[in-house]
Amino acid sequence: MPRRSYKKNIADIEPVYKSIEVTKLINYITVDGKKSVAEKIVYDVIDKLTKDTQDGLKSLKQAVQNVAPVHEVKPRRLGGASYLVPTEIRQERKLYLSLNWIINAARARTNKEFHTFADKLYAEIRDAIKNQGAAITKKLQTEKLAEANRAFAHLKW
Repeated sequence: MPRRSYKKNIADIEPVYKSIEVTKLINYITVDGKKSVAEKIVYDVIDKLTKDTQDGLKSLKQAVQNVAPVHEVKPRRLGGASYLVPTEIRQERKLYLSLNWIINAARARTNKEFHTFADKLYAEIRDAIKNQGAAITKKLQTEKLAEANRAFAHLKW
């Protein structure tokens, strides 16, 4: 634990959609400081979502909400043994986990079927809206592990 409290860095909200989810998604996709490339990818995906549904931003938020887990396990050391203790997840961590799982699942898709990362990300978000795909599988694995270790919930401190 830190001895002193720290100032939390707050990202500047992007100007087009004025949404924290879009801002975080852009920042997580950014590689080697190429933020303009990441913005172009995310805006392209939201435009495609808008063509499919009425509101692309609501669709993105729905996908993030579907992928966000409720519980996760944290290892606790007690008497020489480690126990996986299920804990509830803070809202900021839910957003972080869901966006990273969506991005990693999109990166894992094949280049043969989807030629650009924007296509991969669009397909993964569309699957997440329907409660399908690799990101949803990751969520289910996490929650299943937390459910299996529910007997150690009393070790939470």
